Amino acid sequence: MKKSIFLYLFVFAALICLYLIVSNKNMQKVGEGKIEKLKTESVQWQDSIQSLHLKVLDVQYFSLENNDDALAYYNHLDIADPSRYIADKLLETNEKKGDNPLIPYEGMESDFKINKIKILNHKWIVCDFSDGKYWGELFLKYELKDDMGVDFTMIDHLLYTRSN
Repeated sequence: MKKSIFLYLFVFAALICLYLIVSNKNMQKVGEGKIEKLKTESVQWQDSIQSLHLKVLDVQYFSLENNDDALAYYNHLDIADPSRYIADKLLETNEKKGDNPLIPYEGMESDFKINKIKILNHKWIVCDFSDGKYWGELFLKYELKDDMGVDFTMIDHLLYTRSN
């Protein structure tokens, strides 16, 4: 009787071991499949990241921050961030009551104010303006003087029409 109990226990333990081995092989195949899928996705993400990096570099091509030749014009002024300084000076023109004096239009819904600024180099700026409903863009020429003053001159402008 003892022998048959031990035999049944041995057979039962062998079946459990066989089940665990087969189950482990299946889990390993599933895990390897997931790893291969993640590797493929990783390659795709790397390609996407590289593509976005190239787009960022392309967008940054026309910017004062990335133009060493243009930044050389401001070396003698000892400004840590010329782009920020010029943008702040341009935004100060918004503080005057009424429309911004650089914008050649009168606001229809409220006052036209400058919203976004892109400093292209040491002479030119493109900016966006809006009154909340209508918007447009300005192309400005600027000059940063030795006394840290900035003169802005509008070169061209446009106001988008609404087609409703």
